[in-house]
Amino acid sequence: MKEYSYFDGIQFLKEVTEKLKNRIEEIEQTLSEGQREIASIQEYYWENYAEMDQYGYEEYDNQQALFSQINTNQEKLLLKQRFEKMYREPFFGRVDFLFQGESEKEPFYIGIGNFALRAGMTPLIYDWRAPVCSLFYDADNGDAAYEAPSGTVKGRVCAKWQYKIRNGKMIYAFECDTKIDDEILQQELGQNGDIRLKNIVRTIQKEQNAIIRNLNDKILVIQGAAGSGKTSIALHRIAYLLYHDRKNLKSSNILILSPNSVFADYISHILPELGEENIQEMSFDVFAYHELKDIAEDCEDKYQDLERRMKYPDCVQADTFNSKQSAQFAGEIEGFLAVLEDELMEFKEITFKGMKLTEEELIRLFYFKFQDTPLLERMDAVMEYFVDSYETLYSRDISDEEKDYLKRKFDALYMTKDIYEIYNRLLAWCGMDTLPEVPYERRKLCYEDVYPMLYLKYRLKKKNVHKNIKHLVIDEMQDYSYIQYLILHRLFSCRMTILGDKAQTLGTEPQDVLKFFTKIFGKKYRSIEIKKSYRNTVEIAKFAERISGITDLELFHRHGKEVDEQQFQTEKELLDMILKNVSIGEDTYETAAILTMTEGEAWHLFSLLKKWNVHVNYVDRNSSTFQKGLTVTTFYLAKGLEFDQVFAVLNDDKNPLYKQAAYICATRALHELYMYQTGEQR
Repeated sequence: MKEYSYFDGIQFLKEVTEKLKNRIEEIEQTLSEGQREIASIQEYYWENYAEMDQYGYEEYDNQQALFSQINTNQEKLLLKQRFEKMYREPFFGRVDFLFQGESEKEPFYIGIGNFALRAGMTPLIYDWRAPVCSLFYDADNGDAAYEAPSGTVKGRVCAKWQYKIRNGKMIYAFECDTKIDDEILQQELGQNGDIRLKNIVRTIQKEQNAIIRNLNDKILVIQGAAGSGKTSIALHRIAYLLYHDRKNLKSSNILILSPNSVFADYISHILPELGEENIQEMSFDVFAYHELKDIAEDCEDKYQDLERRMKYPDCVQADTFNSKQSAQFAGEIEGFLAVLEDELMEFKEITFKGMKLTEEELIRLFYFKFQDTPLLERMDAVMEYFVDSYETLYSRDISDEEKDYLKRKFDALYMTKDIYEIYNRLLAWCGMDTLPEVPYERRKLCYEDVYPMLYLKYRLKKKNVHKNIKHLVIDEMQDYSYIQYLILHRLFSCRMTILGDKAQTLGTEPQDVLKFFTKIFGKKYRSIEIKKSYRNTVEIAKFAERISGITDLELFHRHGKEVDEQQFQTEKELLDMILKNVSIGEDTYETAAILTMTEGEAWHLFSLLKKWNVHVNYVDRNSSTFQKGLTVTTFYLAKGLEFDQVFAVLNDDKNPLYKQAAYICATRALHELYMYQTGEQR
């Protein structure tokens, strides 16, 4: 590439797209050759397998060659796909930097990934995560520095440029001075809502970049207002960490706890867009359900609990729920366990084929030798000790049938090993109402009991510490209780990114989890608060402020329609108005949502619209995809999502969660918000 074109964005684009096109063609040629090689290996095998050596060496070599070529082709295909994306938009920014001690500035073009003419050569385009690219997000024109693997690199930023490229064509190019230009941000944020969360590499702000590139803090807590980009920041942070530490951190080492499957689908494309493999996702409620499957047939999840609390707003029940999730209750569990050791056991002499363990020996082994073994597995350890002693003394192995016999004898020393029964003992010990004494197949745990029982199980039995997980992402942190965090801390000893907004707590009052984080995590975490909201127009954001009472947010100045508040006499009038105002199509919006308080209300409105032959999507807690068009769902399932238009239908202002629902609905809207009610109560 000719040197003069480096500082001419349009000429550089022309030349770099030509080189990308050539690389894509080269890869396509290599892929074709690879496919022919695979076909040749397979043909050779089928023609000669009957004559291959009897020891299988030739067959093994053939298979290894086949697997190697398939893997090579897969890698080439992924590279081709990345370069095809880059061909459409090779870069979005540029920094001209004069290194200290040098006389000529050097341009650094910034894109979604690296591109060099050949491996090992200086990139023509730098990955946005490369150390030098931090200058684009952080530095003003003038003296500046960035951190590289070799140490601090000093110099001077001479210019910064922003570009918009679509399908290989330059839309605009202009020089900017101190920050990502507000006009560009306005344009990006003013676009219609996608059916997926957007990546933010073109518009990362200085304070966001500091969070994304943070490598120092083991646990980073992001407390951010609705629409502040918390989830985007967390995902871009994961992409940065994967880029920074490829030797030790893989996508398989990262887990995100997401609120539901729809949200997981909504964010699932971000990491692949940023050049990384997708990461594991899990709902903590689903995890708990599987962990308790040996104790109870079924468990409530968070959303079933919400529905019940809205239908039967009993403050006593809410108080019981809160008390069972508290630090105080966790302490009561520990006190109960100290007493349980004595109450749960009935020691009796164990005899087996001439060998015995006296009551005194059992007590000594149980309380002293194996005191660090969890209570319900302690007798297993004592039994293994007994078996080892017998086999050593008599020089013979005990059969599996004999071991089963011994296990029954040792297990009989427990009054019970049923954690459900033990949990009931705990409740009685604490002066609380106990659960129904029913057989396994009739046990369904209320949500308030799920995590206390899971914590009790982990204290009574060994837990699986997930050592393969090196980074845990917890979204919607405000909806996790003290007991839940206590469990997570015991299960995961890794680095964490924790994010949420206390104003969006799914409860009657906001929950600030930071009040008890120190008790659980010690001082190993750093908290960062983001007070700037980017999602909503000023009109919508001001409306949300009046609901929440939060007045210290910094609003991004993007204006739109005033919020439309109306009350209707009938559902027909309501739906007629929604259909009049909804604007979905190629030249209008991509997404709109009708949000209700309860699942029953959502299903009712969805059913009416379907009868009217309206194309509409329905999302409940079993849904797994987020789709464009008009969607009907509840306010709580809409958390974390955003829509071009939101129609909130909240009829029951006596509902204890009405205020939270109204706030969450309002903050989902990108461009237009409609707050509707009907006179019909359901």
